[in-house]
Amino acid sequence: MRVGITGHQGLSELSEILVRGDLWRLVTTYGPYELVGVTPLRPGPETWFAEAVREHGGKVEILLPAGAGPLPRTEITAEATAVHRLAPTAAGGLGDDLGRALVGMIDELIAVWDGSPDCEPAEVAALTRTAGLWVHEVWPAGCER
Repeated sequence: MRVGITGHQGLSELSEILVRGDLWRLVTTYGPYELVGVTPLRPGPETWFAEAVREHGGKVEILLPAGAGPLPRTEITAEATAVHRLAPTAAGGLGDDLGRALVGMIDELIAVWDGSPDCEPAEVAALTRTAGLWVHEVWPAGCER
């Protein structure tokens, strides 16, 4: 099962604890042998998700925008089974459109999001639903942006 992640960045420490708990609960519903977590690996929920997938024994793939610099050397990046860098729009690629690329690579999405419109998690969740894929919304009581 290929599971992607999108989410708000800059969450409080309490929100981090709550979200990490929900992410772990979701990740462990999959068998480790079947789980591939696809993440842009930005700070916050996308990195917490990758850590949970790795700790559960699943595989992690990283999705980078065309303009991203080199990946920092971490345990997650060192153990990633793949790094996908989007082609620039000038070359006919998606450039920095991580949402569209992510939806094309996954079976399900986890959206760490407060439900507000007009933000990246809302857009990616809408694209995922339009593609007919399942969206797990994660926003535990007590979370704040």
